[in-house]
Amino acid sequence: MNLKILLPYKVFANLEDVSSIVFETSAGSYGLLPQRLDCVAALVPGILTYKIKNEKANYVAVDEGVMLKAGAQVLVSVQNAFGGEDLGKLNELIKTDFSNRDEIEREAKTVIAKLERGFVYSFDKFRNH
Repeated sequence: MNLKILLPYKVFANLEDVSSIVFETSAGSYGLLPQRLDCVAALVPGILTYKIKNEKANYVAVDEGVMLKAGAQVLVSVQNAFGGEDLGKLNELIKTDFSNRDEIEREAKTVIAKLERGFVYSFDKFRNH
């Protein structure tokens, strides 16, 4: 299989001769082998494991995204990814970095909601005068 990991701003990895891939979804972990039928899956933040023929397993911490298998091509499109060999460090990275990003998004949504309420209130005041 050919595995391509895509980020919004670049290609993170483009690998050939991948013999197996394990990824995480909200329903659990799934594995891909070359003979598997084509499929699509929504990924959750976690560890993506892949193995290239005759090599040891490689690990990539991925944020939420989508995985698509079509024939021998496997495309993984995620918001962010970090590679490494130490699973403990990658797991900590997922917990801290990706969780911090979620908190920032929540704060931004709160600010936007306040701005919207203020706009509607001001518009209503203007319309009633």
